[in-house]
Amino acid sequence: MERAMNSTMEQISDFLIVGGPVVWILLGFSVIAVTIFLVKLWQLAMLRAESRKNINMALEAWRERDIDGALAKLSEKRPVESIVAYSMEALRHANREVATVREEAERRALNTLHDLRSFLRPLEIIGSLSPLLGLLGTVLGMITAFQQMEGAGAQVDPSVLSGGIWQALLTTAVGIAVAIPVIAMHAWLERKVERVAHIMNDSVTQVFTSKEGERLAAVAAREVLHAA
Repeated sequence: MERAMNSTMEQISDFLIVGGPVVWILLGFSVIAVTIFLVKLWQLAMLRAESRKNINMALEAWRERDIDGALAKLSEKRPVESIVAYSMEALRHANREVATVREEAERRALNTLHDLRSFLRPLEIIGSLSPLLGLLGTVLGMITAFQQMEGAGAQVDPSVLSGGIWQALLTTAVGIAVAIPVIAMHAWLERKVERVAHIMNDSVTQVFTSKEGERLAAVAAREVLHAA
């Protein structure tokens, strides 16, 4: 077991040496990508942004005109729940136009989605650049191999050329190996954010379109008109 692990470590070390700076850059990219992915996983787990249990219970209480009960079921620490709670609280006070409340809820939702999308762009860039860097390493390696062949003149050793070619192709393989999981991670996280956006939009819309929401909106409209 220990011998096999040592052999594997030696092979990895040889690959890093043979691949040159391009492989080291790709290795750095992979470390950055994995770090971003783990941070985003932790963020989503802590925020529980996709959980609808409390939201559904709060909306049910809201439809039954139990506003205090609805607000008690929502947590300010969770992004979707905090926006739903704000919408309910703003409608209950009936001192602002409904359009203003909607606009503020939308602003908060956009800020939340912006936070959830943070660091996804670097993942996308790493996924796009990794194959290109691998291809660049291959081209540079092929150039070196043919320069060695040219320098050898008539006494060309085929093993030198073949060795140079496989060393050059190594960078392309590493680039693709880095890009595939990074692109998959980026797509998965993007889908998570899209799902949170859908839950947020659906929940807030239910607050405004329910009978209680419409009743409070009418009260707010009368209060604003009376104040004017």
